[in-house]
Amino acid sequence: MEQTTYRSSAIRDGLGVGLAVGLSGMAFGAAAITSGLSVAQACAMSLLAFTGASQFAFAGAVGAGGDLVAAAASALLLGGRNTLYGLRMADTLGFRGPRRLLAAHGVIDETTAVSLAQPTPEASRVGFVTTFASLYVVWNLTTLAGALGTSALGDPGVLGLDAVGPATFLAILWPRLAGDRRLRVLAATGAAIALCATPFFPPGVPVLLSAVAVLVVLFR
Repeated sequence: MEQTTYRSSAIRDGLGVGLAVGLSGMAFGAAAITSGLSVAQACAMSLLAFTGASQFAFAGAVGAGGDLVAAAASALLLGGRNTLYGLRMADTLGFRGPRRLLAAHGVIDETTAVSLAQPTPEASRVGFVTTFASLYVVWNLTTLAGALGTSALGDPGVLGLDAVGPATFLAILWPRLAGDRRLRVLAATGAAIALCATPFFPPGVPVLLSAVAVLVVLFR
């Protein structure tokens, strides 16, 4: 009976997070189109990359005129944290073979948070799978909707949709800074480095340089 309760709670948590966060895919679809990507490219990023912060960073760098190498490097830098999540989640989930490869694609902030919040290993797996499945489906559907809707406009910038990407990126980041002073110091240091570097480097490169903030905070 207790296991059933844990499973039900994990499913509710996963569906709630998947539906709530997945709606942000519409903002990414709009941001991708305003940055110059096509509908197909926007949808391919959501299908294959599936990590919101990295996708917004890529679209932002391309929209600011950066080359694809710098934009991809920025996205990979932000997505690198998922590797650390994967190391933590490997034993918790216990997947093997092809299922392990599929699960690796779904190791992101939201799936990790829901999974680790569960009281038992079985509930952790249920929470992970539910969050991954619901978020992946909703994120990709809303990406398509946002991209198609924005591409139908003659000039999306007229409606201010070019600000959707940065605004949503900030909305994703802000809750993570609320309760951790060290993260706030890290974010402020990275922002300062990026702002100072912006006049001297092409778009995308300042984001890479801001990673030096991690070393500064760790050294302190």
